[in-house]
Amino acid sequence: MELKPGYKQTEVGVIPEDWDVVEIGEISKTSSGTTPARSQEERYFKKGEFHWIKTMDLNNSLIKDSEEKVTVLALKETCLQMYPIGTVLIAMYGGFNQIGRTGLLGINASVNQALVAIQLVREKVEPRFLLDTLNYRVEYWKSVASSSRKDPNITSNDVKHFSFPIPSTRAEQTAIANALSDADALIQSLTSFIAKKRQIKQGAMQNLLNPYENGQLKEGWVVKKLGEVGATYGGLSGKTKVDFGSGDARYIPFMNVMSNVIIDVEFLEKVIVGKSENQNKVRKGDLFFNGSSETPDELGLCAVLNDDIDNLYLNSFCFGFRLFNEKEVYATYLAYLFRSSYGRELLYSLAQGATRYNLSKMNFLKLEITMPSYSAQSEIARTISDIDAEIAAFEDKLAKYRHIKQGMMQNLLTGRIRLVQPDSKTGAVA
Repeated sequence: MELKPGYKQTEVGVIPEDWDVVEIGEISKTSSGTTPARSQEERYFKKGEFHWIKTMDLNNSLIKDSEEKVTVLALKETCLQMYPIGTVLIAMYGGFNQIGRTGLLGINASVNQALVAIQLVREKVEPRFLLDTLNYRVEYWKSVASSSRKDPNITSNDVKHFSFPIPSTRAEQTAIANALSDADALIQSLTSFIAKKRQIKQGAMQNLLNPYENGQLKEGWVVKKLGEVGATYGGLSGKTKVDFGSGDARYIPFMNVMSNVIIDVEFLEKVIVGKSENQNKVRKGDLFFNGSSETPDELGLCAVLNDDIDNLYLNSFCFGFRLFNEKEVYATYLAYLFRSSYGRELLYSLAQGATRYNLSKMNFLKLEITMPSYSAQSEIARTISDIDAEIAAFEDKLAKYRHIKQGMMQNLLTGRIRLVQPDSKTGAVA
């Protein structure tokens, strides 16, 4: 393959001719910390005033605080040392979900033994550029992780020998870091906005779905047993592994019920159902509940089907609930009701079991719920649905921003796109 003018082939891929390839160990000194004895909690942790960073403090960005702090005695009596602002951190332990997590100290702090602290020793290396590179290459650690421990891990030696391309001047490194930082700021701003919207939704659900006000039942609300407004039915039965993945019929997967208030019709799977089989088809307006869970908090999560879909069934781990009269009870209202804190408390009270919890359909139908008029139900459901739709739109935008940032990293951190032209170079990293 012919190289583009101004580029060269290296062990880490094609990069600009004026860039270098370095290992972390060549441009820094690395070390790790420790965890002071927990048996000495009073001596080493209580009333601690010095930041102590753990894996869960890593945010792949600037670290401004720590969950725990250590005392001056911990620094004096253990091998802990304080690292300065600008130190890059990377996690070594915790399995594939944790190794490779990063952080950049925006505070002076010590660290525990699960982290490698990277103190850059060359003035021409921008810490934020290294942080961005590590974040971009996080999947790399899976290829070098050792499983000698309970969970896969990497070592400080793996970190030292991590090779990456780097612009020869700090000016270009900084320009790249600034561009990615701007993208991060936009993503963080939108993430915070979505979180606030979710809080608004929770507040709206609490106010609109709770039947009580000042300890009294709201005017016009009535109490009914679920067995008075609908009946339950079971999901697929008698199926084996070979029946799933093909066929003309479709079914609603377990996670579609668990993850959504309104069933995602793009998340349906195929199943073979013979014409002679006695299976329950689902229809628009049906509600679905998981009847078993490892924790009572996740028992009886509810979702509603708001679409007409032919030849559709329910997974065998959930049960359906069909309303007797859809002109008296608004299905989407019930779905939101059972996802609210009020509804969760009702279903929590029905949990049976010790190590695994189950929901009795008989007790479920005896459950009393409180509802306003049909018109009020539909208005409440539409209000919450509108908030959901707004949140979904912003989440789509957030996904696009993250995709754009990933493309920026791919182009900027490999030199495919230059923010500082080669003729402005003033020196090499070395």
